[in-house]
Amino acid sequence: MSDAPAELLATLLAEEERLVFPHFDHDTAWALGSHLRAAALALHLPVAISIRRNGQCLFHAALPGSSADNDAWLLRKAAVVERYGHSSYFVGCKFRADGLEFDTHSRLDVARFAAHGGAFPIIVGSSGCVGTVAVSGLPQVEDHRFVVTHLEQFLLDSKQDPIPAWER
Repeated sequence: MSDAPAELLATLLAEEERLVFPHFDHDTAWALGSHLRAAALALHLPVAISIRRNGQCLFHAALPGSSADNDAWLLRKAAVVERYGHSSYFVGCKFRADGLEFDTHSRLDVARFAAHGGAFPIIVGSSGCVGTVAVSGLPQVEDHRFVVTHLEQFLLDSKQDPIPAWER
């Protein structure tokens, strides 16, 4: 693995360590989803948004320009997060950095799993990954950046300050 993929992987892991909720319930999911939807509408993004906790969809929105295909991508990306405990973008980048193709080498059903950017783990303190927040409709790097940028903003704005790694 060259330095560039190593740096990217380190950056992606640092995002996961930084973006941690003190708690996550139905109200938090609704507030986060509403925040993401408002941001996507303001930017006129043709995306679908999904927030899941323990396999249950707590929030879903499909904005103008999105399609049922985006809903399928949301589920496939979220399945990767649920399986690996890391963002779907990290998982795809890790496979590529190791010289592997996720679709072949993961030995998972490609109809159910997609290691493309846009799904991020919902991490709660010492409980770990309890769900996913996902966006589909943009190129994978943009999907990932949108989720991370607005998740970070949400945590700061809602005073749901992320829990530092040393306190978990």
